[in-house]
Amino acid sequence: MLAARLATAAVLIAGLLGALFYLPSLWLKLVTGAVVALAAFEWGRLCRLDAYLYAVLLAGAYGIALWIRSDVVFALAAAFWVAAVPFWLWRGVEARHAAPLAAAGPFVLIPAGLALVALPAPQVLLVLGLTWVADTAAYFVGGRFGRRKLAPSISPSKTWEGAAGGLLGTLSYAIICAAFVPQWGASFTGAQWAVYLAGTALLCAASIVGDLFESAAKRQAGVKDSGEALPGHGGILDRIDSATSTLPLAAALLPLMVGH
Repeated sequence: MLAARLATAAVLIAGLLGALFYLPSLWLKLVTGAVVALAAFEWGRLCRLDAYLYAVLLAGAYGIALWIRSDVVFALAAAFWVAAVPFWLWRGVEARHAAPLAAAGPFVLIPAGLALVALPAPQVLLVLGLTWVADTAAYFVGGRFGRRKLAPSISPSKTWEGAAGGLLGTLSYAIICAAFVPQWGASFTGAQWAVYLAGTALLCAASIVGDLFESAAKRQAGVKDSGEALPGHGGILDRIDSATSTLPLAAALLPLMVGH
């Protein structure tokens, strides 16, 4: 299982780097559309719908969204992840919410796909790196110091101490990134640093919310993984849960965070 997990991770990372840095824009949009369709197929199954039809509909919606002003899409996605989803998680995601979850699918998948093709490749990697740092730091800190459950009915292993560790890890990561991206850190004033770090904290929180929302969708469907497409990892959604929330939010926030 570990060997399969590592091999799959290596293939995914190589594929991501190749797509971001070497594919022409049109091909990157097509590949991203395919990923959106595969993830939509899994989301449709979680909602107990005709998964094939749902995947086709969301792939078509993604293609249409490519022609819409991206700042409008990212603003709507930011409102969805910052306000709607936390409230929904607080109230509880239940089996009777299959229809609302199906309606939420476009907000989960399409803005993330648009952000992937709209942001420069280095920024996509920096944002994805933030989600990996947040998850890794939360895992180790939570495993060592975790006592108070963050969302016991959704993900019993997550703790407030782990979330705090993830926040500290991402803030440290953001400071290091600013040091190695001269056009960012070199132009920061004291106030800009505050905005930059506040935005980082919000992205860290969004990565946790994205993870919890996908976990809640799986729990209401009574499954452990969203699919079996990735050996050792589960489904597509299991690997992009945090990215679905952080990528569109980062696309909305980065101009404010870096001051241009």
